[in-house]
Amino acid sequence: MILQPQEIERESMRLIQESLGEYSCPPENLPIIKRVIHATADFDFLHSLTFSPNAVTLARNALRNNTPIITDTLMLAAGISKRYGSSIICYASDASIHDEAKSRNITRATVSIEHAVREYPNAIYAIGNAPTALIRLCELIREGLANPALVVGVPVGFVNVIEAKNMLQSLTDIPRIISRGRKGGTTVACAIINAILYGLE
Repeated sequence: MILQPQEIERESMRLIQESLGEYSCPPENLPIIKRVIHATADFDFLHSLTFSPNAVTLARNALRNNTPIITDTLMLAAGISKRYGSSIICYASDASIHDEAKSRNITRATVSIEHAVREYPNAIYAIGNAPTALIRLCELIREGLANPALVVGVPVGFVNVIEAKNMLQSLTDIPRIISRGRKGGTTVACAIINAILYGLE
């Protein structure tokens, strides 16, 4: 049987809800968790996604006030829904970022975050790929140079990933959504941001 896209999504969400059983969490968090599971087909995120108190509500309030969204990759920026009018910004491909990263012998992700913080210290930051970006953002927060409306910290991989997430977890005054462990990625970050945006309707 061939289903239309809307029918596929509805049926997928029904199956996810059915699989959740008696799982409970703050109501604002459940659509985010379900959207991530829908995007990844991975129920591990049911337990690995962590939310600071009221993170989703605070993020939506910020978006209603035209707070921009900063991403660590162009792929993530491309995947975020544009229908809500939010500014979605990624500096990763800027030639000046590449040149500075090469001259300083550091990652482009690190330089991109430094540049973004200078321009938008109070933005929503979504990091799904580069742990170096998350580490540098946490350092800038500790230095008092950034105070994000939300940090989505879900980089994926094996090097510095858990350390970066632990740094973010320690910043108890910052609204944050984190995927514990090595799992995460651009798909996860995109699902989180889109689920937050869909809640604006």
